[in-house]
Amino acid sequence: MQNNERHNRSSTGFIAGILAAMLTTGTITTWWAIHTLSNSTDITPPTPRENPISQPSAKNKQGQVYWLNSRGDRLQLQESPLSISKSLTDEDILETGVKELLSGTETAENYTTIPPNTKLLSLKIDEEGVRINLSSEFTTEGGSASMTGRLAQLLYTASSLDEKGQVWLSVEGEPLKVLGGEGLIVEQPMTRQWFEENFEL
Repeated sequence: MQNNERHNRSSTGFIAGILAAMLTTGTITTWWAIHTLSNSTDITPPTPRENPISQPSAKNKQGQVYWLNSRGDRLQLQESPLSISKSLTDEDILETGVKELLSGTETAENYTTIPPNTKLLSLKIDEEGVRINLSSEFTTEGGSASMTGRLAQLLYTASSLDEKGQVWLSVEGEPLKVLGGEGLIVEQPMTRQWFEENFEL
């Protein structure tokens, strides 16, 4: 009888030892897997992929006014930064820039081919771009070089917050299609790329 009790206790102890070893091994294996995964994540974090849609667009919030100067026998655009308050909206910045452009420049180096009495009737920004409405004086005086220069001045000033932006130009409320007596064709909307591909100062 005693031998049977000893045998049972021995068998029970042996089984308990095996179970304990299995549980210990499983725990160690689980700990090792978690620890390895944690260390791997800390050492080599995944490189985040940039979402171009969520990235802010590159814009010059200061705004620029574009004048003309001469280099040899050719005209050249010359930018001049606006002195404005940072609290202004994009629409206010561009309106300030166009009005300064239309008022002319007094420096000896820079000049404009925009007729002095040209007035800004309205300037609006919508989802399609910048919409400008000028008085009829904009289309008067000067030959093809003068017309090309004034178109460049206005386009580059109006797109100074977004170099790839579109500019829609109207005169007395009508979309401008031809500028000057020599028939300078104006595409609507205008862009800097379009101008560079079709005109030369």
